[in-house]
Amino acid sequence: MTQAPTPELARQMANAIRILAVDAVEKAKSGHPGAPMGMADIAEVLWNRHLRHSPSNPHWLNRDRFVLSNGHGSMLIYALLHLTGYDLPMSELENFRKLHSKTAGHPEVGITPGVETTTGPLGQGISNAVGMALAEKLLAQEFNPNNGNDALNIIDHFTYAFLGDGCLMEGISHEACSLAGTLRLSKLIAFWDDNGISIDGHVEGWFTDDTPKRFESYGWNVIKHVDGHDSAAIDKAIQSARAQGMHADGKPTLICCKTVIGQGSPNKAGTHDVHGAALGAAEVAATREALGWHEAPFVIPAPIAQAWDARARGVNHEKEWQVRMSAYRSQFPDKAAELERRMKGELSSTYAAGLPAVFESVCAKADSIATRKASQNALDLLAPLLPEFFGGSADLTGSNLTNFKGCKIAKRDQWGNHMSYGVREFGMAAIMNGIVLHGGYMPYGGTFLTFSDYSRNAIRMSALMKQRVIHVMTHDSIGLGEDGPTHQSVEHVPSLRLIPGLDVWRPADGLETAVAWACGVERHDGPSLLALSRQNLPRLLDKADDAEKVRKGGYILSDMEGAKAVIIGTGSETMLAMQAQANLAAAGIPTRVVSMPCTNVFDRQTDAYQNMVLPLSLPTVAVEAAHPDFWRKYVGRTGMVIGIATFGESAPAPDLYKHFGITTDRIEAAVKSLVHRDSHKHALPFPDHVVPSTN
Repeated sequence: MTQAPTPELARQMANAIRILAVDAVEKAKSGHPGAPMGMADIAEVLWNRHLRHSPSNPHWLNRDRFVLSNGHGSMLIYALLHLTGYDLPMSELENFRKLHSKTAGHPEVGITPGVETTTGPLGQGISNAVGMALAEKLLAQEFNPNNGNDALNIIDHFTYAFLGDGCLMEGISHEACSLAGTLRLSKLIAFWDDNGISIDGHVEGWFTDDTPKRFESYGWNVIKHVDGHDSAAIDKAIQSARAQGMHADGKPTLICCKTVIGQGSPNKAGTHDVHGAALGAAEVAATREALGWHEAPFVIPAPIAQAWDARARGVNHEKEWQVRMSAYRSQFPDKAAELERRMKGELSSTYAAGLPAVFESVCAKADSIATRKASQNALDLLAPLLPEFFGGSADLTGSNLTNFKGCKIAKRDQWGNHMSYGVREFGMAAIMNGIVLHGGYMPYGGTFLTFSDYSRNAIRMSALMKQRVIHVMTHDSIGLGEDGPTHQSVEHVPSLRLIPGLDVWRPADGLETAVAWACGVERHDGPSLLALSRQNLPRLLDKADDAEKVRKGGYILSDMEGAKAVIIGTGSETMLAMQAQANLAAAGIPTRVVSMPCTNVFDRQTDAYQNMVLPLSLPTVAVEAAHPDFWRKYVGRTGMVIGIATFGESAPAPDLYKHFGITTDRIEAAVKSLVHRDSHKHALPFPDHVVPSTN
């Protein structure tokens, strides 16, 4: 803990945050000054007296993590990062919300040094913080000696989060914070900005929860009635919260801070007018006068700037830890090297050496199995090569098959590498984002594909942040059968493919599934999603060398000399394409079958490769038990798509495939129609069974 400044200096340091927020929002003519102004005193106490970080090295392994869950108040964190000495010059604050600046409207990880996660969608930041705190606890259990010699505890840091009423109103905060209490993540400390205001006005008309009791029921330590503008009271609360992290039975802490939104603005403080709009020139001037701030915009007096500068303290924090790390490395060289490798996100040489054997083992099995089982088989083989794996499921482990041989279940007081998240799809996805952002583990989690709707925004955020998270989504189509249309995905895979940066894999057999896992593991620039079948599928590939073809996302699975058409299959429908090819060959029509397990990866291949696989000169039919419109870009306006443009039904899977016409007969009829049209060089009407585009 750093010595507290005098009350007057603390006030001026907090006012520096307020004025920077006011000036930046005013210059941009947009933004949210209210939260930074209201939370400035809390930020001063936390960042100046308690936060252990190193502005000169934002990626120091044992730094405390800070998350601004109410990310609309982004000027709060930008002001803090600039003032404490991160590589965020004043010119960037002056360019707030401008194109290509490091000060976007909401904080973005990877863009702004010191920002730990991208926030803005309310509730996800605190959920990311839960994931970070979970990663810290797991790493401490795995790597610290835990023999009473605290001097060698190399993982020992806190996760702090600011959040507002909006975060608490979003349901995801319940999912994540409930789990945090159950797991007793005692080094998680959240500050509730209790200002009673949201965009529409005073919240008592729509938010009357007893938040302290809510969090007490989760198993949190709750510190109530803290004056968010009283530095001494805030300091006392943080010290009490930090003490929880020292106890074996400690709890996560919620500090309830009563604040005034827009504190310092004479005419707009305490109103929704200051939430999300610039103050206006007259009110800016009045605010400067009220705060006794007489400097020009974006100018910080030297004594205040010096008081804020945390670079020297940060270097000392890091040096102290490096001494500890050196002693640890001497006693535990292998564990030290393993930790450093994992925190860098690098794969081990063991993984690269062992992967070919994984593919060989998969190809050796001729059994027809569901790709969800093929996924578990791949996990059984991959897990020994990837100690950083941290799996889980949203209460569907036995259906998603995300557990693997030898996995250990993570519990409150027990390290593990697989977790039961409970029925918390959205929370699970956001927590996984926090885990991977923290570093040290490679998270994956499972649920039914149709429930990706619950977790979709967190999936989108992992793509936006370019984070390696693997989403395992089983029961991917009408093939799941009797559970009916509530659980049968139709539009999900096509729409998920549209998320920029998300690789959606829908494998057709064991090798394609194993390759999908390998590609997800090896990605460093985004998440992957595996859409897996419930029903059994035949082996299509029996040579491990074929893995290189699969890695391209789309490839020629089976070709015939003089092919007159192309049939594209994906997932469980690829076997139908192969059956149709055999029947068409018997009728004298040679075809090419292309398997397309991942359209996103295929689209990144060269034009030459794509044109080789899908010649523009050949008519094309695509088949997938999903909405058909996505495939138009591959088959063209003259091609045909066999799919489903309605919701499913409750019945056994074979009956559903026949009912909806996802059959070899339809594929064959479509190919014959296209080949006939092509050979006669004139258009024929589409057969009745072909679903027209809805574009």
